[in-house]
Amino acid sequence: MERIVCSWCQGQSDPGRTACEVCGAPLDTAALVTDSGWREAPRLKDMAEFNFGSSSCQVEGEIVPVAELNLGAGDSVYFEHHVLLWKEETVPVSAMNTGSRSFGGMPFVVTSAQGPGRVAVSRDAPGEMVVLPLHPQMEIDVREHAFLAASSSVSYSFVRIKGLANVLHGGSGMYMDRFVTQGGPGLLLLHGNGNVFERSLGPGEKIQLEAGAFLFKDSSVQMNVVQLDIKTGRFSKGMYLAEMVGPGRIGIQSMYVHHGSE
Repeated sequence: MERIVCSWCQGQSDPGRTACEVCGAPLDTAALVTDSGWREAPRLKDMAEFNFGSSSCQVEGEIVPVAELNLGAGDSVYFEHHVLLWKEETVPVSAMNTGSRSFGGMPFVVTSAQGPGRVAVSRDAPGEMVVLPLHPQMEIDVREHAFLAASSSVSYSFVRIKGLANVLHGGSGMYMDRFVTQGGPGLLLLHGNGNVFERSLGPGEKIQLEAGAFLFKDSSVQMNVVQLDIKTGRFSKGMYLAEMVGPGRIGIQSMYVHHGSE
């Protein structure tokens, strides 16, 4: 039996379905790509549903989307503690050991929820939910405070990027979250402020971003800081941009929400 291939994640779904079984992307629309090579992340329809492991995720709402996760027995997900919207009483939660990190002067906490049962997460901002099914041996780098949830099969760590201090936080630098799969697949949910676009860079191909636009990248993409010779007013020390060097995918968001120094 022929199956429908999703243009976003390349997952396969049964004929007759209108949404991808793997990422929830609409199957009745073609991928939209700009003349410069950016394609729109699929805007998930209200109540779109997809599966991972023995669990499922249903997307609720479109302006400030909610991910309602129905966790199967033995499945678990993790998320930043402040994105929790609600959970069933029977779903146990615990704090993950992520090392020393703070958020707004308070300890930075990543929470794990264990199935069976339902839990819902959402960012307090308008935008798009980005679903990234991860194949084995994949590594994705994500800007801080952008991930909604990840399956427990995806390992989590973070790195401090001091070289981008003047780019993002006027001197305080930034963290970048790192998600890696090992022998099995995994699922990563991101929240992009505004609209989200993705582009694949060829080997050695470069593009310069306003740093607030950066959302995610493949680990194969190098991220550097470039200084432009613009020195006037608030740019007395020059203007800084984030330079991405391929090969690999990069994702950007059209709106930037400043979370404050950490």
